[in-house]
Order: sequence, then C-alpha cells, then structure tokens
Amino acid sequence: MELTPKVTFLGLTFDLAVIFGSLLSAAIVLIVTILATRGRKMRPGKLQNLVEMVIDFSRGIARMSYDDRTAEKYLGFTFSLFLFILIANQLGVIMMVSAEAHHAIPSLGITEELLKQSHEISWLKSPTADLNVTISMAVAVALFANYMGLRKSVKGYFKHFLSPLGVLHVIEEFSKPATHAMRLWANIFAGEVLIVIMLTKGPIYLTGLPMLAWMGFSVFVGAIQAYIFTVLANVYIAQKMSSDH
Repeated sequence: MELTPKVTFLGLTFDLAVIFGSLLSAAIVLIVTILATRGRKMRPGKLQNLVEMVIDFSRGIARMSYDDRTAEKYLGFTFSLFLFILIANQLGVIMMVSAEAHHAIPSLGITEELLKQSHEISWLKSPTADLNVTISMAVAVALFANYMGLRKSVKGYFKHFLSPLGVLHVIEEFSKPATHAMRLWANIFAGEVLIVIMLTKGPIYLTGLPMLAWMGFSVFVGAIQAYIFTVLANVYIAQKMSSDH
C-alpha cells in the first residue's frame, strides 16, 4: 500500500492525505450547493437540475425514517451527509494523487525504512478509506441519536436500558456505530487497495480494460455505500426519537 505523509501534533498523528481529502470533499459540497442555489431559475440549468435531483433523492431517504414534517427538518442533514460521503468515496478512484519519493522526509513521517517497502507517497485519497474517519462519523451519529432520545424523554430513554433486555440494548449501542463505520470503510478501502495493486504491482495488461472495469465498479460501490450509510444514520436517529425505541 502507498505511504501517506503524516504530522504529529500534541502526541497525535494526523494523516495529511486524509485531511486533504476531507477538506476537498467538504469544499466540493459547498461550491456545488452555492453554484446551484445562486440565481435559481424557473428553467434550471444542468447543475441546478442535478442538485435538485440529489435533494429529492435525499428527501426520499429521510421519509423512509421520519414522517413528512420531521423529514423536512432532517433534509439538510441527509443531503449534506449523502453528498459528502458520495464525493469522498470517489476521490480515491477518480482523483488519487501520488508521487514517487526517493529520499526520506522525516518531518512527514517518511523514513528510509518505510521507503524500502514502497516509494509511492499518496497525497490525496478517499477519506472514507481511513477507519478513523468512518468511526468518527458513526460515533457522531450515535451521540446525536442518543441526545435526541434523551431530549424526547429522559425517563423513557433510561427505561429502555433497565428493561429485561437491557444488556442487549447496551451491546447494541456499541455494535451499531462499529458496524456502521466498518461497512463503509471496508468497501472503500478494499477498492483502493486493489487499484493501487493493479497500478503498481500487477502485470501491464491489468492497467487497461480490467482497470477501467474495476474503477467503474468502485464508483458504483461508493454510491451504494453513501446511500447505505445515510439511510442507517437516519434510521438510528429515528429509532431513538420514537416513543417505544
């Protein structure tokens, strides 16, 4: 696998490729939405049409978990989450940026020992191919869902855990964000690993039609995983908001 530049700050290690990918994904979401909403017309252009299609799609996702009124409240959350993950999933397929290094860069965590394993340094990749990113998003969803559950009914929230099946509910609270994160990470990470292997380690014939076929499949998988993660995020929140969760 390619190396990635890392910096250490206050005892924490930050992967620059993941940071660049996350910032770029967020910037693309911001720019697309600004351009699509600026000067909206009765006869929309291609970009406005595309964004409106994504908004309608996001509204459909929200309505799978909430009633119509609540779905509108969570439309912005659903749209932003889906579009961010969709774009983030595709960066490693469409815009993976790497360069070959022949000298160590200690300040970025690139040592001579690591260069013996690989000379390819990845400067941009799908942030969702990093488990830390997907876990952070899944935990954030879980914390918000539990907050909404407490906000709905403190008594009902704790009664849920004091029931005869309380132990199972506690286990569920940890298993949900774990599986939520692992599912997204595993699919995106596996796709990127195979692309890197085909480009750097595989025979020359794998860089032609087989590579294009796998990249197309990876784009499809990235879209499906963005949909699944967003649907599950809304389901988890809606479950906590229901009176009998």
